[in-house]
Amino acid sequence: MELIEGEGFPYGYRKLTVCLRREYQLQINKKKVYRLCKELAILRPQRQKRVVYPRELARNRTITDSNQLFETDI
Repeated sequence: MELIEGEGFPYGYRKLTVCLRREYQLQINKKKVYRLCKELAILRPQRQKRVVYPRELARNRTITDSNQLFETDI
């Protein structure tokens, strides 16, 4: 609890595990730290994934002959 005191603590369960191992020389797994964080209700909410919309080309073209439209992938 000392590690997570304060306003916006930057620790997730993985960073918290590393700190517990380094500072307190504990043999503890990240899964155990995750379970303890859930019980104590100190987990931060996960980031929401941004929806990435695919880029689409305009389809309002009429092609009557060959060599009128060229597209490339970059």
